[in-house]
Amino acid sequence: MTTLSLAKALNEGLRAAMETNPKVLVMGEDVGKLGGVFRVTDGLQKDFGEDRVIDTPLAESGIIGTAIGLAIRGYRPVCEIQFDGFVFPAADQIITQLAKMPLRSLGKLKLPVVVRIPCGGGIGAVEHHSESPEAYFTHTSGLRVVACSNPADAYTMIQDAVRCDDPVVFFEPKRRYWEKAEVELGAPGLALDKAKVVRQGDDVTLLAYGPMVKTCLEAAQAAAEDGRSVEVIDLRSLNPLDLPVLTASVNRTGRCVVVHEAPIFGGLGGELAARLTEACFYRLESPILRVGGFSTPYPPSRLEEHYLPDLDRVLDAVDRVLAY
Repeated sequence: MTTLSLAKALNEGLRAAMETNPKVLVMGEDVGKLGGVFRVTDGLQKDFGEDRVIDTPLAESGIIGTAIGLAIRGYRPVCEIQFDGFVFPAADQIITQLAKMPLRSLGKLKLPVVVRIPCGGGIGAVEHHSESPEAYFTHTSGLRVVACSNPADAYTMIQDAVRCDDPVVFFEPKRRYWEKAEVELGAPGLALDKAKVVRQGDDVTLLAYGPMVKTCLEAAQAAAEDGRSVEVIDLRSLNPLDLPVLTASVNRTGRCVVVHEAPIFGGLGGELAARLTEACFYRLESPILRVGGFSTPYPPSRLEEHYLPDLDRVLDAVDRVLAY
């Protein structure tokens, strides 16, 4: 076992993927000489060369468009979008080309492109640097959408994403980049489309992904001190959803709270609540509640602590579902 930060675990995962397959390329703004603004790609250009770790112009649409062409020619590009709010110039290429082209070609074309997106707030950044745009991409058929929450998953999931023949949008919780945990280098992980029960409980199910998994684990620990048993599930895969794991938990606990940083309105939590209500209706003891950001643009950094879901807001939702 090796103790790694989440950013370093991603770096090691990318390194392993590049060593395994010479067709794997890394491309994006400042990913080469600088090693990325979060140093996720640090040292890769030095070890693999400028032909495989490519510093691109500041043009997200051009990055994804180029990656699509490379994928058609047999490469496996890993594109870094420097910050979440910068992905929108690339949305046309992702939604109308990357997601559609495999079906448009009746499966003849594979587009094994990974789009890495540092997501979420909590780092005191300026406008366009703290977005949670996952709902745009989970709504887009043809894309796999995943989110890692810890170093061990980051290490295995990025490798699984690179190996996947489908386009993968890969969300990385930027405020967790520097948090460390033990990682078994070389070990296989859970399949890319599987959810994980990260804490077992009997009274309430908490569903989260990315940066909110740690918050939910802290809330579950606090609830345990009051005699409440809270189960926490890390979704890991946002599209497709691992519904068997989710429904088994909610059928058992009878109560569910969905937590994400993104605004509640139109967010992934609404889809989860609908799916689980349909599947678990006769076992539910309360409505499924959602905890998320507010329906406003992301605020200035001095206000983000009021915007982001925290332990108190999660515990309040747990209290409310238990009160029914």
